[in-house]
Amino acid sequence: MSDKVIFLDCDGTLIEDPGYIDNPDQVKLLDGVAEALIELRAMGYKLIVVTNQSAVARGIVSEQVLGEIHNRLRQLLTERGAYLDEIYYCPYHPDGVIPKYRKESDWRKPNPGMLLAAADEMDVDLSQSWSIGDGSRDIEAGLRAGCKTILVTRFSRYKSTYGEPAEPNPDYKSVNMKEAVNIIKKYHRSSGDVRVRTQSAPEPEPQPAAEPEPQPAPEPEPQSAAEPEPQPASQTTEQPNQQQANPVEQDAPAEGTEQLLSSILVQLKGMQRADMFGEFSIMRLMAGVVQIIVLFCLLITIWLLMSPTRQDSSVLIALGFAMVLQLMSLTFYIIQGRK
Repeated sequence: MSDKVIFLDCDGTLIEDPGYIDNPDQVKLLDGVAEALIELRAMGYKLIVVTNQSAVARGIVSEQVLGEIHNRLRQLLTERGAYLDEIYYCPYHPDGVIPKYRKESDWRKPNPGMLLAAADEMDVDLSQSWSIGDGSRDIEAGLRAGCKTILVTRFSRYKSTYGEPAEPNPDYKSVNMKEAVNIIKKYHRSSGDVRVRTQSAPEPEPQPAAEPEPQPAPEPEPQSAAEPEPQPASQTTEQPNQQQANPVEQDAPAEGTEQLLSSILVQLKGMQRADMFGEFSIMRLMAGVVQIIVLFCLLITIWLLMSPTRQDSSVLIALGFAMVLQLMSLTFYIIQGRK
């Protein structure tokens, strides 16, 4: 039986991408990556890195040093209980300065050569596999190989051009690897729901006339792909005979509605997570602090107005401070919005 695989880009997907890495000490795992890989392996996937490494062709790093960088990646993952099955890389680039590596290659993404080679060498079922990366090359390579694709948008170089006709559209988008795992889990749950709906309980066979007593219907065998969570009673219990007369007509509207709601939910979650993981802004922090001081000045103003020994000059001073600080807060917000 063929294996299913998660094909993973490296820089910007598994590790931080400061540019061309030329030293193993520069390798730093992104938050949540090791935990995500552990969950993917628990779901039965092999984990294969497929990465363009044009730094070799450009003379920035040798293949020997690149091997040390990859070993450092494996070490960091192992320390956290995760590991990779294989790493494929393409050292070639048509504009390279090293003659040995100055050429185009079928292995260089967006070409699917690395994925196809892994499928041939490791007996991979590409139709059951996924390609995850932060660039359009990762998405196109996965689509051309016949995989499902997820674009990781947190540090994506693909965000500015996403949605243009010339760019390949990923099957799904995620903020980071943790959300990519949730997308794959949801996909499996949805596939399990379809199988439960289509595999309706068989109607009991008519008993032979000579049989004195009817035999109990055999219990249905559990499905291996069933949901890990308990199924609703409407999907796990037998329905009255009149409701089994036409199950296809009953399930079709519910299935269409469920798919529509599921699609809307995925979009909303993506928007919420994109906002939630927005970059930290010192301007936004300063504006919030100043806003708190403004409220404090207004409280002092109210207290002075209610004081029996009220002095108008003190009220005006406190109110003036509140107005100036409020203008400062608005200025910080405007500066942040123009960044």
